[in-house]
Amino acid sequence: MAVAKFTADIVLDQACDYIKNTVTEMYICSGTSNPADRAGAMSAALATKTGLNSASFTGAADGTVSGRKITKNAETGISITTGGTATIICLCSGTTLLSVCTITSQVLTAGNTVNTPAFRVIEIADVTP
Repeated sequence: MAVAKFTADIVLDQACDYIKNTVTEMYICSGTSNPADRAGAMSAALATKTGLNSASFTGAADGTVSGRKITKNAETGISITTGGTATIICLCSGTTLLSVCTITSQVLTAGNTVNTPAFRVIEIADVTP
């Protein structure tokens, strides 16, 4: 009998929970490449949401394809501080860039507000036997 690879959901959940429990800042950014770090995310930010915590996320839950995922809950009324075309969302702790998510490009105008729908931050696939 062949032995198959296996990783328990609790292991995958730990990675999802790290993001969920560590992210405190969301930067809606412009640019054509990922920022290298939190400072890069802050300098590319068109809009910023601070004060995020574990309640800002849903999951870990079963992945859409397989494995486990975490979802960032929707936000409304985020103030736009700089005009430009939003292309990515960066999720950071107070010191570290933890995740970069691509979004549908949207032109943002300074002085307005922006809403974000719920979106998948990460999905970790089950191991392939």
